[in-house]
Amino acid sequence: MTAKVLIVTGDAAESLEVLYPYQRLLEEGYEVHIAAPTRKKLQFVVHDFEPGFDTYTEKPGYTWPADLAFSEVNPGDYVAVVIPGGRAPEYLRNDPELRKILKAFFDADRPVAQICHGPLLTAAIGSLEGRRVTAYPALELDMQAVGASFQDADAVVDGNLVSSRAWPDHPAWMREFLKVLATATKG
Repeated sequence: MTAKVLIVTGDAAESLEVLYPYQRLLEEGYEVHIAAPTRKKLQFVVHDFEPGFDTYTEKPGYTWPADLAFSEVNPGDYVAVVIPGGRAPEYLRNDPELRKILKAFFDADRPVAQICHGPLLTAAIGSLEGRRVTAYPALELDMQAVGASFQDADAVVDGNLVSSRAWPDHPAWMREFLKVLATATKG
């Protein structure tokens, strides 16, 4: 039986932060499912860094179908969860079904990968207090406000939690997450 990994996301997620881990995990032999508030075609975005801008820019990105609605997810079916960034976490953190899913992963101490604005979701369930994390740098104060120790690094590993700042850090983020995932799924 192939081990399954869940990606939780929604409209306005950063295209690369969904599709890079999706393809990387498939390449490693995992079955990967994308869950969203409803089963539908999701509209992702592209966040880019332009000279002279104080923050990132946003353009329409790829579309991709959600395999499952959050209400259809059984967290016990998955060995790990990936939380992409973009703007999706701003509204997804208010979804009670998603909060239950994420809490189940933390309660079971299963691997969690989060990137960019993804930590807004784990902060919403109180799972970052006392943990070392990174996130999009603009979230440093948000991470500190929930009791996390923010580190400005390409990848931060704290137990089974692997976090990263944004898509330019993908190689380090996935390298560390795949190590944590391999350790957690041995046996």
